[in-house]
Amino acid sequence: MSDLPTFSDILTAEKRIRPYIQRTPVFTSRQVNRKAGCKVYFKCEPFQRAGAFKFRGACNAIFSLSDEEAERGVVAHSSGNHAQAVSLAASLRGINAHVVMPENAPAVKIAGVRSYGANLTFCKPTQQSREETAAAISEKTGAIPVHPYNQHETIAGQGTAALELMKEIPDLDFIVTPVGGGGMLSGAAITANQMNEKCRSFGVEPEGSDAARRSLEADSLIRVDQPETIAEGLRASLGDLTFAVIRRYADQVVTVPDSSIVRDMRYIWERMKVLTEPSSAVVVSALFDQKIDCSGKKVGVILTGGNVDLDSLPWLR
Repeated sequence: MSDLPTFSDILTAEKRIRPYIQRTPVFTSRQVNRKAGCKVYFKCEPFQRAGAFKFRGACNAIFSLSDEEAERGVVAHSSGNHAQAVSLAASLRGINAHVVMPENAPAVKIAGVRSYGANLTFCKPTQQSREETAAAISEKTGAIPVHPYNQHETIAGQGTAALELMKEIPDLDFIVTPVGGGGMLSGAAITANQMNEKCRSFGVEPEGSDAARRSLEADSLIRVDQPETIAEGLRASLGDLTFAVIRRYADQVVTVPDSSIVRDMRYIWERMKVLTEPSSAVVVSALFDQKIDCSGKKVGVILTGGNVDLDSLPWLR
């Protein structure tokens, strides 16, 4: 696929969404550095509006629409963070949002979507069901799809998190992000490739939802139809666009077990006081489990979200 998102698209997105997003902080921790054996810079997207980086991509996509397009409303499918992001961005633009969520989505994310006034539809907890339900709503209502990752505008918006991080810490050796559908890793890899050619880009996914790793190893797009992981936000598979971007710009995708995800989610809560969800904690697990050889290096990681169901914490199960 030759028509890939560019760094110029990310710069344009940054200007477009600047009035609406939070410029999130970058934190460090001496205890994390000692444990990981490297200098870690955390870009803290749990402090983003709607609680996750997804607001960047949704905001860029929705504010990219013409007035005529916007009048038709938007439709999106998501396990939660993109659903909330689209709902909020649509409310800021003053248009209708139709959101499809799996029936087992976390209660905190369902509540967030409803609080922003979106029209909510539940579906079976499979990728196929999510896509088919959203497509049916789009056909019926005329609403324009806002894809959670496999869309130029979404990728460009997600890339603004890495853009902010690398403006603040320009001499990173590595940038590490979670990978589910691949929107964040795509945007980060494009940004790193342009801003610092020596900076390597890594994605991290759960062992039970490793479609990205399999796809890169096979050099062909592979889906995991029934992923099994506590990191519900990473149960998606790459799309054709994100696969093409990651194959071209990213260095590697590594996997971590759920046991490490739970351990390190709790560690970040306790040590850094940052409310981090399982889908976000995977990046910490990759460093602590030494899945990436970054000893003595400067590593930027993106903590992607903090929408956690406090009534169902994994270490209390």
